[in-house]
Amino acid sequence: MRERLTSRVLLFDPAGAILLLRGRMPGRPASSSAWHTVGGGVDAGETLIEAARREVAEETGFTEVDLGPVVWTRSGAGNLVTGEQVLFREHYFVGRCPGGEPSRAGWADYETELIDDIRWWTPADLAGLTERIYPERFLELIPDIAAGAYPDPPLEITVTRVKT
Repeated sequence: MRERLTSRVLLFDPAGAILLLRGRMPGRPASSSAWHTVGGGVDAGETLIEAARREVAEETGFTEVDLGPVVWTRSGAGNLVTGEQVLFREHYFVGRCPGGEPSRAGWADYETELIDDIRWWTPADLAGLTERIYPERFLELIPDIAAGAYPDPPLEITVTRVKT
């Protein structure tokens, strides 16, 4: 099974809201979607941080982003949108940006088809979230990250099911 390095970003605006996307797998109804962070696969020759910057720019249009440390890691088997099964190795960076309305202009066709929503969530909004969200334990772990309390070394999140 091929390993797929992934850079994901916990992207905050100046008010402390975090940007999340809601997406689903091909052929699945919108009701099967889940919220997840900005990010994606690391391209050949790219570092984790270069991939994080590229993914933020592609998925949000934001280019003025301060990236901090990797605070979480997560790995497990899952399927890509192509159906290929891979071993995901995810790295979650903390990111800060000026905020504003995200742009979908850089989205690939499959992202336009499979991402149903993108929005900023305040801590109060997150507290009331009842929909699925990845990674596991997100709602438990995000308050410390939002407050600037970063684990050292990064926390390894146990995978129960990899979001693809």
